Amino acid sequence: MPKKESKVKKAAAKNAPAKTRSHTLVMMKRNYQLYLFLVPGLILLLLFSYFPMYGILIAFKDFRPVDGIWGSQWVGLKYFERFFSMPMCGVIIKNTVVLSLYTLIAGFPLPILLALVLNSSPCSRLKKVVQTVTYAPHFISVVIIVAMINIFFSPSTGIIKNLLNMTGLLQGNLETLMDPASFPHLYVWSGVWASIGWNSIIYLGALAGVDPALHEAATVDGASKFQRVLNVDLPAIIPTIVILLILNSGTLMNVGFEKAFLMQNAFNTSTSEIINTYVYKIVSANIKCTETPTESAVHFFFFIDQMRRR
Repeated sequence: MPKKESKVKKAAAKNAPAKTRSHTLVMMKRNYQLYLFLVPGLILLLLFSYFPMYGILIAFKDFRPVDGIWGSQWVGLKYFERFFSMPMCGVIIKNTVVLSLYTLIAGFPLPILLALVLNSSPCSRLKKVVQTVTYAPHFISVVIIVAMINIFFSPSTGIIKNLLNMTGLLQGNLETLMDPASFPHLYVWSGVWASIGWNSIIYLGALAGVDPALHEAATVDGASKFQRVLNVDLPAIIPTIVILLILNSGTLMNVGFEKAFLMQNAFNTSTSEIINTYVYKIVSANIKCTETPTESAVHFFFFIDQMRRR
């Protein structure tokens, strides 16, 4: 009898994967409409995330658009050796890492705090007003944001400068835009202002799924509003917080080129020169004059895009 039972168990174990696969196929056929919604996202992922990885080969080749990626000559680690042997290499990497970490540390917790405050607000009208005000900056272009920074902090005609002069806190011109130490703060906090409302949406969505019965039970037990936020709301969004923290940590070296380049000037390059802006300057300076205008443009933009993705 034990032998027969063991044979039956082995046969069942062999048939289990086949049954699982058939069940999966049946479920996919039954819910094919839902899987069709994944197709656009998968196509975008392939086009903009996986296909561009082909361009990584440019880092190891003497790339020429005429020869193509495979036709260009292999140069090994030549460009890496050249980059790491530059005097400015340490400063560029340090600036990139500092801006990335500063952005993560300052910009990640604040949307969580905003979402918790809005979710616990008893005044729905005030909540809608705050949401509208904090969401709006997300739709402002980076160019406009930098222009606003220049208007507010202009050394001679800036709004901040005029207010400080009126109150007697400042005599003369405001040198914030020319101060290297002020660049990281302007860069990071202007980004936080522009993104805090938009980034809080996902946390508000997670908080909407909290069972109201938990708050009622906590209120009956005598918990204050702060205690309910700390012990009911916050634990409910911890999985979302962890996932977003992991995703944001994966982009530590991806500092926005446009904003850093637009805010950069001759006085703050010691803190504003990052990898992306340096690559832009090097490539724009080394485009060969012998190339046709069309070839130069294609070479320039293609190389910049690939370097940014790296």
